[in-house]
Amino acid sequence: MKSILLIAAVAVATALSSCNTMIGLGRDMRMAGDGVEKAANKSQGSKGGGGDTSGAPVY
Repeated sequence: MKSILLIAAVAVATALSSCNTMIGLGRDMRMAGDGVEKAANKSQGSKGGGGDTSGAPVY
């Protein structure tokens, strides 16, 4: 019984920590995409920016 409880606790801890990891990864990917978009706009001579339209949550 103790081993099942331990395994369940480890699984819950892993699941909760991976959520924060995925949020951080999503933010990093969005920032990288913004950088690529800005570089592309700069190379085309475009002055539009439009701001953040990704709809991704910011924590």
